[in-house]
This record gives sequence, C-alpha cells and structure tokens, in this order.
Amino acid sequence: MPELADMAPDFTLPRDGGGEITLSALRPAPVVLFFYPKDDTSGCTKEAIAFTGLAGAFEAAGTKVFGISKDTVAKHDKFRDKHQLGIPLLSDADADVCEQYGVWKEKSMYGKKYMGIERTTVLIDADGRIARIWPKVKVPGHAEEVLEAVQGL
Repeated sequence: MPELADMAPDFTLPRDGGGEITLSALRPAPVVLFFYPKDDTSGCTKEAIAFTGLAGAFEAAGTKVFGISKDTVAKHDKFRDKHQLGIPLLSDADADVCEQYGVWKEKSMYGKKYMGIERTTVLIDADGRIARIWPKVKVPGHAEEVLEAVQGL
C-alpha cells in the first residue's frame, strides 16, 4: 500500500459509459478514489449516492472523484442508471489497481475467508502524491469528511 506523500500508482481503467481514465492524465486536478466492494449493495450504494450528492462541491474544488470496484463496465452502467449516480465508476476487473493501492485484502464473513476490496478512500494531490488515506471506511458522513480534506488541500 502506498504511504502518505508517495506518488500514487498510475493506472488506466475502463469506465462506465465507455472510454478509459488514466490517473496521470488528470493532473494537476486533485483526485479522490473511493474503492468499494460491489455495485448495488447497501453500503456501496449509500457511499456512491453520497459522493454523487456532493459532486458539485468536489467540482467547485477542482477535484475529480471516481469509484473503483471489480464489477464490469456493464454492471457499473446498470448501477449508475438505477441510482442516477453522477460519479464515474471504473472497472478493475483483475484487481490489479486494488492490489497496487493495498485494498485487495482477505476478508471474513460468517466465518468464511475470501479475498475482496476493503472499503478505502485515497486522496491524491495536484502533484500526483497521496495526500490522505481513509482505510476501513464507515459510510455515514464519509463523503463530507473527504470533501473537507479536499477543501483543505
């Protein structure tokens, strides 16, 4: 997992609606990456809706926000349309980017162990460096906390 002040690992991923996003091409805009486990599950839906609700404020702060999960672009399109999401969703189908950012972890549910995405948000500054990491995110109030951090950059 990258540390604070490290250069953020660069990537190019396909996005909902078609096309690709390359992290380094977004500079000098600060970037928020919120890694989430799965489209259309309760916590992930609430988180994506919260970031969508604050999209205008992030835009006013000159910051780009992206959700990343292993779901396919087709699933992202359905998720986006069902909940009128206004945040681009990136598909990391092979979990390569999740591994680079240290969010692909062993998890446990009902005593069963499995690999999955640990809900984590990463704030990248205008120079492409990691400015803040929120591990093991609890959704209520999180998007607002990230926006405060963005406004303090």
